[in-house]
Amino acid sequence: MTDLIYQSIAGKKKAGKKSFAVLIDPDKVDEQKITELLDLTAEAKVDYLLVGGSLVISNHLDEVVKQIKKQCSIPVILFPGTPSQVTRFADALLYLSLISGRNPELLIGQHVISAPFVKQSGLEIISTGYMVIDGGAPTTVSYISNASPIPSNKNEIAMCTAMAGEMLGMKLIYMDAGSGAEWPITEAMIAGVANVIEVPLVVGGGITNPEKAYLNCKAGADVIVVGNAIEKDVSLIKEISAAVHSVPVRL
Repeated sequence: MTDLIYQSIAGKKKAGKKSFAVLIDPDKVDEQKITELLDLTAEAKVDYLLVGGSLVISNHLDEVVKQIKKQCSIPVILFPGTPSQVTRFADALLYLSLISGRNPELLIGQHVISAPFVKQSGLEIISTGYMVIDGGAPTTVSYISNASPIPSNKNEIAMCTAMAGEMLGMKLIYMDAGSGAEWPITEAMIAGVANVIEVPLVVGGGITNPEKAYLNCKAGADVIVVGNAIEKDVSLIKEISAAVHSVPVRL
């Protein structure tokens, strides 16, 4: 296993550059839709493609990833909701530990079960401290995890949680308001977390326009992830990518 994808993410952070990732839910795409998305992502110079979801009920994860790899050169990173959402055809896997919750199954339990298969997959494994932030609407991940999200106005809890994740050895911190969030994570919380960690910070959930993506990057997000908004309006790919990549470099 190499760490080329992580080196790419960390290298861009070190250079002060922001990245944009499009999240593809295998349950919500077919072959034609994937082709359309890939044409747009290539044109928009999207940095990464995340594949996964809180619930993947279809059985074509392998086929989705193979089609992506065949049609484009953008790195494919798995964003699994369960241990079964793993395919060796991707480039890397976010090995998510739900550090914002208190459910031992999602902190370490499911990882123990999936570890042999994950190790044999040959994927680049990126240990990720996953933090669910209250986005004003119930989310699948909160229901499945049986864990309450961090309140949107409790910046200090988010900051301490992220610090703990980094000190436990997590390579990324991923703050997520959830698919279909009524409100996104505040810039104040993003800035607070970014100021107390050194590892790359990924932010997603409730980002529905280029301005919000830009402001999140200005606040300290290193990678912006958008999925649900793009499912509704694919033209946002180009607009949000342009916004993210227009953020002035800060070293």
